[in-house]
Amino acid sequence: MRAPIVTLTMNPALDVSTSVDRVVPEQKLRCATSRFDPGGGGVNVARAIRNLGGSALAVYPLGGPTGQAYRGFAEEAGVVGRVIAIAENTRESFTIDERSTGKQYRFVLHGPNLRETEWRACLTTVGDHFPHGGYLVASGSLPPGVPVDFYAMLARVCAAHDVRVVVDAAGPPLDAALAERVFLIKPSRDELAALIGTDRELRAEEQLAAAQEIVGDGRANIVALTLGAAGALIVTAAGALRLPTPDIEVVSAVGAGDAFLGALVLRLAEGRSIEDAFRTAVAAGSATAMRPGTELCRADDVARLEETLAPE
Repeated sequence: MRAPIVTLTMNPALDVSTSVDRVVPEQKLRCATSRFDPGGGGVNVARAIRNLGGSALAVYPLGGPTGQAYRGFAEEAGVVGRVIAIAENTRESFTIDERSTGKQYRFVLHGPNLRETEWRACLTTVGDHFPHGGYLVASGSLPPGVPVDFYAMLARVCAAHDVRVVVDAAGPPLDAALAERVFLIKPSRDELAALIGTDRELRAEEQLAAAQEIVGDGRANIVALTLGAAGALIVTAAGALRLPTPDIEVVSAVGAGDAFLGALVLRLAEGRSIEDAFRTAVAAGSATAMRPGTELCRADDVARLEETLAPE
């Protein structure tokens, strides 16, 4: 029996990806064919879960012409959603691959301003679809107008409804959520460093100690730290596991962290061990990095990469 999963994306973005031979200033750059995907942390998590054979209900606000286009692409992608209508236009993001160098350029536009009635409607919609006994994945940035303690509000409400809250955020919104105690967080190396008040890169032993402190003082049951090419680290009260990144050719890093999180939560919802869930998560993140633009992992790639992984 699989536990239910709901994702919440407060600042979705219509992801546009394409490529040019070379990025140069003051010239018209003739692009290759464009790809359009419904993006934003929680929606990407739901897409990755679907790609792996699971299901998740995605809750997100949309507005304006971009929001209408987003809804169409989400339906094409098979995203099962509950949409909250907002007055302002949903944002876009652009990913440009430079073919001559292999470099990738990512442009993230400013999000719409949400009125109090709109962000409260998001809370209400989540409340109407609480995944009792399951997981709520709150992922991504908060758009203008949404209070910095929004994820903390969510955690307080979920605590009374047998819902495990998973937060993938950065800065003050993550700090506030941790103060309310959550089930799982998935920081990057930079986000973990910011949590302990530094902007320098942490050494491996410092990363471990910082994650152990968060778990030890009860702010989160699980810290899943993504480290890019250096692999990943997961810390619980029972101990810590590290996994390397599989030997792959990285094509695009867009969405890799979301795929990691989606796979991790899906396996936990299936009742799998933390070791098994972690292995699938690393494989899913790497399988996404193998895909072009904003495309997410494929199940066959994930299964193949899982077989190469063993915890350190």
